[in-house]
Amino acid sequence: MRFEKVPGKKSNHHVKIYTLSTCGWCKKTKDLLKSLDIRYEYLDVDKLVGEEKNDAVEELKKYNPRCSFPTMVVDEGKHVIIGYNDDQIREVLR
Repeated sequence: MRFEKVPGKKSNHHVKIYTLSTCGWCKKTKDLLKSLDIRYEYLDVDKLVGEEKNDAVEELKKYNPRCSFPTMVVDEGKHVIIGYNDDQIREVLR
């Protein structure tokens, strides 16, 4: 799986987001991270096919068994934020 990297000046956390390309909440999450100038990586799961998609879903299930989007994984699972939650995102990433 190849996560897309988004540059940012703040990189004190490792942030990965599992998203869908058509999800409005996923877009809001990405926009919030950009506005906070956070470096992050994302994976649009709906754009994957075959084994790569299966692998992404299995990896996502480790953090969010319901496989809902967006799912943000911070510092290799130290924090997992499911859905868009502005306050929680800001709290974890400050």
